[in-house]
Amino acid sequence: MPVKIRLQRHGKKGKPFYWIVAADSRSKRDGKFLEKLGIYNPNTNPATIELNVDNSVQWLQNGAQPTDTARAILSYRGVLLKHHLLGGLRKGALTEEQVEEKFNAWVEEKAKSVAAKVSGLDKVKADARAAALKAEKEVSEKRAIAAAEAALPEAPEVVEGDIEVTEAATEEVSALDAAVAEVKAEEAPAAKEAPAAEEVKEEAAPAASSEEE
Repeated sequence: MPVKIRLQRHGKKGKPFYWIVAADSRSKRDGKFLEKLGIYNPNTNPATIELNVDNSVQWLQNGAQPTDTARAILSYRGVLLKHHLLGGLRKGALTEEQVEEKFNAWVEEKAKSVAAKVSGLDKVKADARAAALKAEKEVSEKRAIAAAEAALPEAPEVVEGDIEVTEAATEEVSALDAAVAEVKAEEAPAAKEAPAAEEVKEEAAPAASSEEE
């Protein structure tokens, strides 16, 4: 019975996740399977992969053929590497200790690279969050300035009626000033003639005194 290691789709529409299964190649993609080997969730960043490495290696040793996507996942988790190392063990090129040592060293290095990628993604997210907060702060400041400007009292508008009233008041003041000036002009000659009459009286008084003598 030909066996394939492939993906079986699950999840919602638009957000699928997959089971990694060993199944008869003649069965439907999402039909019956022989064994569930792990899960693959591409909706996370990085993608979530959980896999039973030893069972996957066993199926490969029994002749199971992975699909292209399943092969990439098996390679990512080190299944193909361990299958290759165990082939060297069967040929006598490696010991079990060497196989485990090489595989564990690869797993450790892989974990470091994944951790570095996650750290980089976290930094990108933090930078994006900081940029968003800065932009939001600038928008808030602009809104506050606009609100303060809107709260300032507006200069009163001068309408045409106000201009006419002002011109009429100016004309009335000018007329009053002219009348006052005219009255002052009429009073000025009378004030000048008053001393002359007093002088006549003073001159008449000595003349009268001389007649009495």
